[in-house]
Amino acid sequence: MPKYDAVFVGLTVLDVAGRPVVQVPAGGGVEFVQQIRMNPAGTAAAANLNAAKLGIRTAAVGCLGKDEKADFILSCYHRWGIDCSLMQTTDTRDTSATILPIRPNRERPCLHYRGASDELFVTEAEFESVLDCTYLHHGGTGLLEAMDKGQSARLLAAAKARGVVTCFDMIHPNENTLSLLVPLLPYVDYFMPSLEEAAYIAGSEDPVEVANFFFDLGVQKCVFKDGVRGSYLIKRDSFQRVPAYVLRASDTTGCGDAYCGGFIAGLARGLSEVEACKIGSAVGALVASGLGSDAGVVSWEETLSFIESYGVVD
Repeated sequence: MPKYDAVFVGLTVLDVAGRPVVQVPAGGGVEFVQQIRMNPAGTAAAANLNAAKLGIRTAAVGCLGKDEKADFILSCYHRWGIDCSLMQTTDTRDTSATILPIRPNRERPCLHYRGASDELFVTEAEFESVLDCTYLHHGGTGLLEAMDKGQSARLLAAAKARGVVTCFDMIHPNENTLSLLVPLLPYVDYFMPSLEEAAYIAGSEDPVEVANFFFDLGVQKCVFKDGVRGSYLIKRDSFQRVPAYVLRASDTTGCGDAYCGGFIAGLARGLSEVEACKIGSAVGALVASGLGSDAGVVSWEETLSFIESYGVVD
């Protein structure tokens, strides 16, 4: 039996979010906000934190600086039972971090410091420990400078060779992202970006056309997140839309990452893919109800209760 249900590799960030931010005061002025919150974030860390809250056995693989931001992230991980034995530290960069002034309309511009995540590097000697799992989630390509030079592809290939199920998410694609993805995608079982991100790369807004673009690059299955329109589970021979849940959104930061964590936790608990998508949708909705990428998520039982209590968006 593998040591972990899921291992989460990649972007690990400390988010500092405040709301509502109407404007940045001029000069040395002051504006007051209603709430400020810190939380671990990023395509690996936020997914991991939410999966751990749902009660599965997880481990984190990321790189932190030796600073107060790292101390905070690790304290959160320990609180939720996340194994930190595979985490790395660096003396040359501070921990990756983002400042998020959340606007009243829920727009979330960000000020990001790339930091230590660019120095994450999982060596071949570490593959055996990292891949002692049923599911491997990789997140953050494009913001993982050292891993983006070929090591992410080697890790994913090794995962597939060992029979580990691979999940993959990305963040803020640009004109260079496709070239980074091409070596990775043949080793990806579940490709899980937002539809908007995937459409940007594929050059189409139709979910099936977008999925076919990535199937041609080697992806096995696509799970596209599409906000209030729900999500799409697309295989080479089938298409299914899974509705989102009806909930007044407060802050959508990290909802997609939370979805990934919920989806993986659902699979790890033996649910079907569609039922796992419903867990992902519920976790994303709960996160949207608060501030930060793990807000509103408490436990597996409370997530199931939420699903029973709230309707879906048709």
